[in-house]
Amino acid sequence: MDSTELSAALRAPAHPLAKPGYGKRSAPGQLPRTGADFAHLRTREAAIAAYIDRLTEGAAIGYKALAANIADYGQQACAKSLKFLSEAGHLRLVKEHLAVADNSLRWVTRTYFSRTSRDDEWWRAYVAGLRGVDLTALDRDRPAEPPAPTPAAPAAPAPSVAYRTLARLGRTEPRMTLSAAECAALESLAAQWLARGATPDHLTRSLTTGLPHPLHSPGAIARKRLESKMPPEPYQAPTHITRAVMLCIGCEEPETVVTLIGGVCVECREEMEAYDAAEDKGLVIDAVPDTFRAVPAQREVARRADELRAAAGLKSRPLPRPTHGDFARPLLWPAE
Repeated sequence: MDSTELSAALRAPAHPLAKPGYGKRSAPGQLPRTGADFAHLRTREAAIAAYIDRLTEGAAIGYKALAANIADYGQQACAKSLKFLSEAGHLRLVKEHLAVADNSLRWVTRTYFSRTSRDDEWWRAYVAGLRGVDLTALDRDRPAEPPAPTPAAPAAPAPSVAYRTLARLGRTEPRMTLSAAECAALESLAAQWLARGATPDHLTRSLTTGLPHPLHSPGAIARKRLESKMPPEPYQAPTHITRAVMLCIGCEEPETVVTLIGGVCVECREEMEAYDAAEDKGLVIDAVPDTFRAVPAQREVARRADELRAAAGLKSRPLPRPTHGDFARPLLWPAE
């Protein structure tokens, strides 16, 4: 695949993070990144996969967040591509029940991504093995991702927040004006403050208030304060996964309710096939997936698939009859 075809895959620096505990989580044991990781996919899916691969842990990778940050593709294209990436073994949607050391409980939904394609058996074993995992230790011990390949003619990287905060000290207190060399030398210490929860304003106040008279060396004063007044590392109560189950990447029904093949249920798979048939006939279906469904997910998927079949000139299928369970389907867990 030519590199120009992956223009949409370049990481957007402003790509949003999901709510704490949600968003992208990288699967373990992936092969090193290469330029041919997604060569087996179609151009659209390859571009979106390469983009997701370069996002940080916890990034929001729902179809809306992707469409808002990838100029080449809209919401429906991103929603469809996520289904095909799941079918190709690159991601799975997983619902996890978490128990925190302070006795609080909560549910989170994460999208696990692997640049290395995995089959259903691997994903089932991996999700089953999540039970009992200490997420606090996992996040602490997770190795850093290798940096993405640098473009041939990269633009100069923007200064970090830590560097910019140090460089602006003179605006608050002229006597604390630092040179570029001093900002660069102190950047890592300032970054530690920010990583421990300090804000740029807090950092600025700590370095500019109560200064001695006269002040001979602003760089030395800044270093001494950065080292001696370093905030404590934030305490994070250990969090364990008590249960984990895969969801359909399309309708989000759990695997205990529907049959998943490649992370996609039968109904959503039919929609994918009908969508492909419509595209093969040169039809562009530009409806955006509903954010809030007025009907149960199963009926909504069936209705959408029926519309796509009709657009492609294929025979339609009857919509499933609604049942009481469709409107309040419990999350069923296998017997232990």
